[in-house]
Amino acid sequence: MSDEVEPGYVRVRLDLSYDGKDFSGWAKQRERRTVQGELETALRTVTRSQETYELTVAGRTDAGVHARGQVAHVDLPQEVWAEHGEHLRRRLAGRLPKDIRVWRVAEAPYGFNARFSAIWRRYAYRVSDHPGGVDPLLRGHVLWHDWALDVAAMNAASRALLGEHDFAAYCKRREGATTIRTLQELSWVRGADGIVTATVRADAFCHNMVRSLVGALLFVGDGHRPVEWAGKVLAAGVRDSAVHVVRPHGLTLEEVGYPADELLMARNQEARNKRTLPGRGCC
Repeated sequence: MSDEVEPGYVRVRLDLSYDGKDFSGWAKQRERRTVQGELETALRTVTRSQETYELTVAGRTDAGVHARGQVAHVDLPQEVWAEHGEHLRRRLAGRLPKDIRVWRVAEAPYGFNARFSAIWRRYAYRVSDHPGGVDPLLRGHVLWHDWALDVAAMNAASRALLGEHDFAAYCKRREGATTIRTLQELSWVRGADGIVTATVRADAFCHNMVRSLVGALLFVGDGHRPVEWAGKVLAAGVRDSAVHVVRPHGLTLEEVGYPADELLMARNQEARNKRTLPGRGCC
């Protein structure tokens, strides 16, 4: 499937961040405030356009989820880019609400697609198990877990989840969508401030995958489940009622990775193929 930019248009990459607290997720919705909706409205306003230019994003975040390193692209008419490109970042800063910032605006290299060219997305989930709760200044970005957490046990349980698997047990299924993913990193660290941070990196994520993985591993960390349990849930391939989807406010999309420019189009096309695991038929 080709992703050539239409003649007369320029593909523009935007690097941005946002506080997800007051958004109903990324994707625009009628009568709900979303990141995509705010950005597209701001673009239309600052370029003085009659048309709304639709954004494509690396990863659609859910309601309440934050982003520090989100990436999107938009195809703009050449004349619009020529007139506004140099000043677009500053003008967006003056028009966007304070909970969205665009840090970089640049013409994208050939073959770039914010979603399909990405080779990994990295999220962080932050948890406090302090008996007194969460620092009030961090409450919008850190989950309070009212049980002491064993980080070593959580890391041990995480190792069984790494690699390419069908993550159906940790995803909310969507019609026609695969749940096969390659989990490249899943690790836990307790910082000097006591906050426990999970780093979760994969080629892509299915719906609720990160928050489900975190929910399962918190149960291991607080001793309610043994270390082997998270891996057994994965192998079973079905949702376990004990796997809770944790609240969204502890989750932040930190970074999106892309290959070298000359590999962007190949990755773009490869990522559109529906995956199967070895030994399984497709469909």
